[in-house]
Amino acid sequence: MMICAPVITIDGPSGSGKGTLCQAMSQELKWNILDSGAIYRILALLVLHHQVDINSEKAIMPLAGNLDVQFLFQNGDLKVMLKRVDISIKIRSQIVSDLASRLAVLPRVREILLNFQRSFRKLPGLIADGRDMGTVVFPDTSLKIFLDANLEARTYRRMLQLQKNGVSVNFNELLFQMEKRDERDCNRSVAPLILRDDVLIINSTHIPKQKVTEIALDYVRTKLT
Repeated sequence: MMICAPVITIDGPSGSGKGTLCQAMSQELKWNILDSGAIYRILALLVLHHQVDINSEKAIMPLAGNLDVQFLFQNGDLKVMLKRVDISIKIRSQIVSDLASRLAVLPRVREILLNFQRSFRKLPGLIADGRDMGTVVFPDTSLKIFLDANLEARTYRRMLQLQKNGVSVNFNELLFQMEKRDERDCNRSVAPLILRDDVLIINSTHIPKQKVTEIALDYVRTKLT
């Protein structure tokens, strides 16, 4: 009899701290990790690299169907590997981020990547972050978290992340871009970012990262016992 690995889904808007929480929980529980946003960023990076017409879903589909991606912890940091090459920094540019958001509305591309994301579900368990992890990708799980924060806090966090990667950004310009990203994510016709009533909601605006992790772990351990 096949045992279905448990899944913790962490959904929420850009910059809410999903990736940080996902990594912290993965290291604590020793579970596998899936950064769904990175999947779309990798595809965006490949589209740019191969100069594929971003308006042609048919031309993008072969790239989506041949991804070789791994998420590995090295010295406490999560590394995103494409064909065993570390591309963690390359996929964090704002250009890649914006294109990833545009690719995320393409239905046939999403269908291909849906199956790819589900392939990460392996024992002892998976922690997956994104925008539709608990609603579309792994709707059967009972371990669902929605992580939120106000727009200003999320913009500031993203600015620090970009600066850490050597990217100079203007706060007001970034805030405008993230506001538009929120609109696209919430209003897209395919798998929009929505808040369901079967999730634990954590607003991280004024809560330290360690406390957010404690709240999430307490919730998961209670549900698993």
